[in-house]
Amino acid sequence: MTDKKSAAFRSILNPRPPVLVSCRGRDGRNNALAVVYACNCSFDPPMVMVGIVPSRFSYGIIKETGVFVANLVPESLREAWQYLGSRSGRDGDKLAALGLRLGEGVKVRAPVLLDCPVSIECTVTDSIRTGSHEMFIGKVEYVHADADLVDGDGKIDWSAVDFLRV
Repeated sequence: MTDKKSAAFRSILNPRPPVLVSCRGRDGRNNALAVVYACNCSFDPPMVMVGIVPSRFSYGIIKETGVFVANLVPESLREAWQYLGSRSGRDGDKLAALGLRLGEGVKVRAPVLLDCPVSIECTVTDSIRTGSHEMFIGKVEYVHADADLVDGDGKIDWSAVDFLRV
């Protein structure tokens, strides 16, 4: 039998993959932040949940607009993910600083990060304050995926994506 030792509570379950949550303020200003607390939370209707610390700049934008895009991050965007997770949108346009390509949401008024292989447009249906984070529950409105990942039935080949591991 393997010996056991007490471990720290912080981030015991780290969902995969991490995401970049993008949003747009009512003033038209785009922003994105790195999020590790993200997961499916319903299949019917399809919903996802993202956890955001209330002190983050994007938190206020999402609370006000009620929409966000969860962009799944490939390993090739590691530096961008770290940058977006370590700087505040209050201090400047992080997306412009990185030169990330942006598209428009089809169903929600928020930017889609085109360099991410999958982007999930969501409308907030509820939120739960869990302590350090507020978990925003988003109804999936539209899913963007790189064409080479989608089969004839619209299913995504997840094995073809080299997701960021943190």
